[in-house]
Amino acid sequence: MKKSKKIWVPAIIIVVIVAGILYAWRKLNQDSVLNMADVYATLSKVAGYFIPLGILIVIIIAALIIFRKRTWRFKFWLKWESLLVLLVAIMVTLNVILFGPMASLLNLNYAKLDTIQAATLKDHQQLTRNIAEEGTVLLKNEAGFLPLKANTKKLNVFGWASTNPVYGGTGSGNVDTSNATSVLISLKDSGFQLNNDLSQFYTKYRKDRPKVEMWQQDWTLVEPAKKDYSNKLVSDAKNFSDTALIVISRVGGEGADLPTDMTAKNVTYKGNKGDYKKGQHFLQLSKSEKEMVQLVTSNFKDVVVLVNSANPMELGWLNQYDNIRSALWMSGPGAVGFSALGDILTGKVNPSGRLVDTYVYDLKKTPTWHNFGDFKYQDSKYTRVDYAENIYVGYKFYETYYQNNEAGYRDAVQYALGYGLSYTNFTQEMSDLRQGANGKVEFDVTVTNTGQKAGKDVVQTYFQPPYENGGVEKAATNLLTFTKTKTLAPGASQKLTISFNQEQLAAYDEAKGGAYVLASGDYGISLNNNAHEIATSKTLNVPTTITYDQQHKRLSDKIVAKNQFANFTRGEVTYLSRQDNFANLNAATAAPEKRALTALEKNGLTNDKTYKIKNNSQDKMPKTDANNNLALQDLRNKKYNDPKWDKLLDQMTIKDMSNLITYGGYQTVAAKSVAKGHTYDFDGPAGISSFFVDTKGTAFPTATMIAATWNQALAKQRGQAVGQEANQLGISGWYGPAMNIHRSAFAGRNFEYYSEDGTLSGMMAAQETIGAKSQGVYAYLKHFALNDQETNRGNMLLTWSTEQAIREIYLKPFELAVKEGGATAVMSAFNYVGNQWAGGSTPLLKNVLRSEWGFNGLVLTDYFSGLGYMDADKAVRNGNDMMLSTTGESGAGLNDTKSATAVKAMRSSAHNILYTVVNSRTYAKSNAASATENLPWQKTVTTINIIAGLVLLAIQGLVIWLYRRKNKKSA
Repeated sequence: MKKSKKIWVPAIIIVVIVAGILYAWRKLNQDSVLNMADVYATLSKVAGYFIPLGILIVIIIAALIIFRKRTWRFKFWLKWESLLVLLVAIMVTLNVILFGPMASLLNLNYAKLDTIQAATLKDHQQLTRNIAEEGTVLLKNEAGFLPLKANTKKLNVFGWASTNPVYGGTGSGNVDTSNATSVLISLKDSGFQLNNDLSQFYTKYRKDRPKVEMWQQDWTLVEPAKKDYSNKLVSDAKNFSDTALIVISRVGGEGADLPTDMTAKNVTYKGNKGDYKKGQHFLQLSKSEKEMVQLVTSNFKDVVVLVNSANPMELGWLNQYDNIRSALWMSGPGAVGFSALGDILTGKVNPSGRLVDTYVYDLKKTPTWHNFGDFKYQDSKYTRVDYAENIYVGYKFYETYYQNNEAGYRDAVQYALGYGLSYTNFTQEMSDLRQGANGKVEFDVTVTNTGQKAGKDVVQTYFQPPYENGGVEKAATNLLTFTKTKTLAPGASQKLTISFNQEQLAAYDEAKGGAYVLASGDYGISLNNNAHEIATSKTLNVPTTITYDQQHKRLSDKIVAKNQFANFTRGEVTYLSRQDNFANLNAATAAPEKRALTALEKNGLTNDKTYKIKNNSQDKMPKTDANNNLALQDLRNKKYNDPKWDKLLDQMTIKDMSNLITYGGYQTVAAKSVAKGHTYDFDGPAGISSFFVDTKGTAFPTATMIAATWNQALAKQRGQAVGQEANQLGISGWYGPAMNIHRSAFAGRNFEYYSEDGTLSGMMAAQETIGAKSQGVYAYLKHFALNDQETNRGNMLLTWSTEQAIREIYLKPFELAVKEGGATAVMSAFNYVGNQWAGGSTPLLKNVLRSEWGFNGLVLTDYFSGLGYMDADKAVRNGNDMMLSTTGESGAGLNDTKSATAVKAMRSSAHNILYTVVNSRTYAKSNAASATENLPWQKTVTTINIIAGLVLLAIQGLVIWLYRRKNKKSA
């Protein structure tokens, strides 16, 4: 027995260690969020720390066997001191692991956050409702059917989605809606009596919504087939009420785009038999949905439809049934947004939302249809997407292509961007244009409510530039600016002043090195009901062409804009042109051919295998480890280029800089050399959320619904609300707002993004950024840039586009959020921009973002999982400061921390990170968190270490006592 103890005691210790590793593995993968390659890499790294321990155990076992016949005194000391040495070694090893490779994850898994005040949550519930009220769009209202008459008290609510609507989206934009106000609750709260038999029928059919998650998607559209509706159920419903409400919903999420063919092999779909034929897509009605609509419209006199989808659906069927009297659109309204629905139906609330996308009858005829999705090169692991439509995205194509063809336009477009009805009527009177100094233009608009109900109106200003056939590409009409009125009573008016700078009318010309050019000629400046319908217009004459070059840059730019992308983003693509009335439409928008990478596309293209670190021999090694007695707190409110920054940065150690850069996943880590404390940065676009800890914050409406309010004040309030909740939780950075473009209706993350239009997106994003910043929270503008689809986003996706489209469409929201919103944080994108990874592109991150726009702050990668091309060395040398890594693996750690070029880049990154953090809420008070202050889990481990140390000392004392006692007995 004694001999076996010598074997099984160490064996038990080894089993305990292995169990600890397995537990760590489970914690790493508990939310199915972390990339498994990261998990395995981390475990491999952790396992390496146990090698010395294993060697020690082998030595101890060997010693016990070899010296088993020595004197009892020797064996006594060998046995007990070996055990103590082993316990100390285990203790040291665990501490090295916990405070080393596991520290970043433990920071998050055991983050101790404060709670959001009940009064704050209550206020933000009201804000959510306000956004839903103003972000609901009245699509159809024949003969003023809505609001419902006072005697309409009973409603039949059809559609399975009525019992399980879409509140938002999935992935990093997901928030808790477990206690949400549903469609049915809203209707009941507004005084409607509902047909409970119908609701029970749907919930009995299925209770839960199919999961559309980051790693797997079930695209089943739950809807009972026609045969499932019994004659009695329909008959009883007709007797209950002759008014019906139909609810149709669609969901999207991070990680996958919506299916363009529901019968494709890669689409998981378990609907009713025959719901879809080959080629039918997710944004059409399924067969079961069509049958339900036909059932309802053939049995009920008055029908209202609620479209609950952030992605623009094909809605031509709304016009095919005379008794569909009205229709409403509500994107994901957050946890309590549906509370507005009942009051909108009764007329207590007058909807004032406007659409943020163009709704067409046939999505297969959009310019992006053939160039959105999964396209692989034949000879490599690279994938591609061609932005062949050029600048003609959404309404910009339809308003231009059908400029002199109204009949064609009506056949193609059902609802224009900016479309929305009201329960009342408005007139807008436009004054003459007034031109001031430095290109400023302004005019007055008098909005009058000429109807019978109070309401708000949106003042949409567009411009129509002169176009020369074959010249610089220009859309026929372009959103210029917008504002929203206050609530106007019947007969009341409001006078608003609209201002802009004529440089906003310039188009980007890639010729001769590139520049923004304001061509001479007449520009229409119009007030529109929507992108298509001009209400009134004035003419702005530009007498001579202005080229914004070295002698005359745009006022909003820090340095003159010139070509940064044209030589590596155009690829081998035929781009759509307006020349000769889109003569190349078919060729440009055709499905891309299957082919290999060309020499042009390969030129400058690198991944983690082909990227080579290159150092500049002219770089001088920066100072490190200086003793200048400065703390980060001392730099609060100092300008970015204040000389004091150099003194502070001289103090930084290589280790502190490296850790700041490497471990940027949902946090910024402490740096003792400059007394920087630890901070938290959390998701997400629809409200503060985390994959690691429960935040219990407000589930706000989706960005699409916020944009649909066309109310910049509400956007600012939403930013303030997110900032306030983050502040109360103890969070300094917010991974939002997201502002990529609705390039395609099928993009899975459209709910996170505002619109198909860059100006609308940017103006709303700027206000949200300002709002968050007012609470001391830095907003990460994401995803920078051209991350407009989920398909292949991490599969070395080469995104080809013209520089004009990049600047005028895809960078526009970020530009406005930086210049007008004062953003100090940006999240770069997974994809390549042309053939340069967005997270490692000097033209994007240094030349445009920082130099041209004047951005001062940090750039963070998207989730860092390597993916075969993400590389920290490439990132920091090209303007990306921090890796969104929780493990420090998969290339998130720097390979070069010794060369002058590397340290210079690290110093620049540290400067950017520290500048953003010190001007946040974290350092709003003089007693900001110290770098020496332990996090809660660290305090726990320290306490355990003290206790364990005392126990080991006690054991050592016990061993001495036992030895002496035994020695006396033997004597």
